[in-house]
Amino acid sequence: MSVTTLRCLLPRHIRTLLPARSYYSQSFPIPHTRQFNHTTALPYRASYSTSRPTSPPPPKQDIEMAEPTGLIAKSGIELLTFGTPNGFKASILLEELKAAYGKEYTYQTINIQKNTQKEPWFTAISPNGRIPAIVDHDNNNFPVFEGLAILNYLARRYDPEHRFSFPVDSDEYSEAEQWMAWQHGGLGPMQGQANHFFRFGQEKPPYAVQRYVGETERLYGILDARLAGRDFVVGGRFSVADISLLGWVNMATLSGVDMAMFPNVQKWLDRCLERPAVQKGFAVPGGPSQFSNAALAKALEADPEKRKAAEESLRFLNECKEKYGYKYASP
Repeated sequence: MSVTTLRCLLPRHIRTLLPARSYYSQSFPIPHTRQFNHTTALPYRASYSTSRPTSPPPPKQDIEMAEPTGLIAKSGIELLTFGTPNGFKASILLEELKAAYGKEYTYQTINIQKNTQKEPWFTAISPNGRIPAIVDHDNNNFPVFEGLAILNYLARRYDPEHRFSFPVDSDEYSEAEQWMAWQHGGLGPMQGQANHFFRFGQEKPPYAVQRYVGETERLYGILDARLAGRDFVVGGRFSVADISLLGWVNMATLSGVDMAMFPNVQKWLDRCLERPAVQKGFAVPGGPSQFSNAALAKALEADPEKRKAAEESLRFLNECKEKYGYKYASP
């Protein structure tokens, strides 16, 4: 099925919020160039490394690319990912480790719209059939799945100077562990449900919309309070605790969250986005997401039709809240 056909299956009010090109090809892009590992061209396979092709971009067209069918690297870390909030956890830390220690890695695009993550070769690595996953070829091809586990594994094994983590016997280690667990079990799942019911569900039951957007707001209030007087979540410096949150907070607008309500979170996000490795991590595997807060704001500014659709969505959200008497409160 082509990306054009997939776009047509979306409800009209969602299509009007999207950029002119398809959500599937632009927000989570399927690359149209030949793909590379560290040194060798691999024609027409949907896999990448941190080395970008230098050839001019191809013409914009709807090209169906072959999906990965297995691992391609022989050494280093191999990342299997897609442009989602959880996928960005792994790519951001890997880019930070590359900048700090010269740790190279290879990545492949796993197109979740084609269910590549359900293929037997992938579920042998990630039994849950979800991205991201990594394979450490320098550790007997050891596989790790789930974003939280990947962050902990990479920090423990490849951050010996604790530039992005903390010594295991320190209080900061426990603090980071707590906030990462809070994200993994709270903010991520609740914001994901808000995305689904508010934006992408075929049906939009008002109770579910206000329930999950409201709970996401409550969790953002907790994070905002944590960041009052702090530059970063734990220990006064950028760490895996921040990385675990970045992908989600950078798409808060999509979930119906008004970032103006959470000024400390906004300042923290801006601070993190200044880091070159964070910017590079957000560009893996297929370029910056069209669903980031900044990208959506730019699209609304440029397109009156999108602004009108956004206003209608906000009116619907407020009606859902009013129907069930929702009042923001945190914690």
